[in-house]
Amino acid sequence: MKSGLVKAALLAVLLCFLFTDKVLLATEPAEGPPLPMAVSNNAVAISYGDVGQRIFSFMGIGPKKTWDAVTTRAYELNVRAGTWAEKRPVPGVAGRLGASAVAIGGQVFIFGGYVLDDKGQETTLGDVNVYVPFEDRYYRGKDLPVPVEDAVVGLFRERYIYVIGGRSKGEAVGNVQVYDTLEDRWMQATPMPTAVFGHAGAISGDTIVYVDGAVRNPEAKGPKFVARSECWMGRLPRSKKGDITKIEWTKLPAHPGTARFRIGAGADPREKKGGKIYFSGGTGNPYDYNGVGYDGQTAEPSAMTFAFDVRAEKWETVEENTPEPTMDHRGLLVTSQGLALVGGMEKGQRVTGKVTIVKAKGGK
Repeated sequence: MKSGLVKAALLAVLLCFLFTDKVLLATEPAEGPPLPMAVSNNAVAISYGDVGQRIFSFMGIGPKKTWDAVTTRAYELNVRAGTWAEKRPVPGVAGRLGASAVAIGGQVFIFGGYVLDDKGQETTLGDVNVYVPFEDRYYRGKDLPVPVEDAVVGLFRERYIYVIGGRSKGEAVGNVQVYDTLEDRWMQATPMPTAVFGHAGAISGDTIVYVDGAVRNPEAKGPKFVARSECWMGRLPRSKKGDITKIEWTKLPAHPGTARFRIGAGADPREKKGGKIYFSGGTGNPYDYNGVGYDGQTAEPSAMTFAFDVRAEKWETVEENTPEPTMDHRGLLVTSQGLALVGGMEKGQRVTGKVTIVKAKGGK
C-alpha cells in the first residue's frame, strides 16, 4: 500500500516537473528588461563576479538620429534583479558614437569613438575613460595612439585589451593597438590583413576572429564606402613567454548570412581555452549614423545569428530568423540567459531600447 502511494506521489512530482518545464520553455522571454531610453550605437560591456552579472551601456544616439540626439548617459543592469540604474554620465562635453567597451577586474574601459557637430561633421577621439562601477566614477587612461571609432575590441589573459582596426579621421585603419590595463600603456601589434571599420568580432581564448566591415569605394562613382566581405582569424601566443604583439592571421571561409556591417559580436571571456564567438544582426548596407546607407538607400537589419567555434574552427548557424532583428551594434554580450543585444536599430531604422535575448546552442 505504502509502495503504491510512494509511486503515485513520485509520478505526480515527475508530471508536475515536466509540465512546468514545458511551460517555462514555451513562455521563455525573448527580451530582457528594456533600457530606460531608446539608444543605438552605444558601447556595451558585461562583468561577471560574486555579485552576479552586470551589463553596462554607455553613450549612443537617440530616436531623432541627429547630432543633438547623441548622449553621454550611462546605465547599469543588474541581471539577477532585472533592473537598470542610471549612472554618472561619461565625461566630455558631448556624447560619442562608435566607442567600444570592455569590463575587467571591477572596471569598464571605454575606447575612442567620435563626436558630431551641428553640421554632421565627425571628429574621432582617442579618449580612454575607465569607469569604476562600485564608486560610480571615471578616471582617464592613456589615450589611444591612433584615435579610432567603429573598432573591434577583445580581452586577452584578463589584462590586455586589443583594439582592432576601425576608422580614424575618415579613413579605415589596420592598426591593432594593445592596451596593458595594469601598466596603462599601449603597444602596436601585427596589423590586420585589410583595414576596415564597422566590422565585428571578439577574442576567445588565444584567438581573434573578425568579419567584414566597410572600406573606401575604389570606384570614382558610387557610395563613399562599400561593404567588405572577408573573415579572418588571428592566433595569439599560447605561451606566457610569447610576444603578445605577434598575431598569425589566417583567412576564413565566408560566414552564414549576408550582413556585413555593424553586426553585434561577442564571446564569453571565461572560456580560457577558447569557445564560441557569436554574431547577430547587422546589415548588408554600410551607413553612417542615421541608418541611411552611403548609397542613399536605407539599411535594414539581418535576422541571422551565427557563431564561430574556435576549437573546431568552423561556422555554425544559431538562428536563421532571429525575432525582431537589430543592427547598429557595438557588441553582443554572453549572459546566463542567452546572447544579449542592447538597444540598436530595428526595421525601418527605428532606435530601440529593447534588450533582445537570443538562445544559443549549448545552453547559452
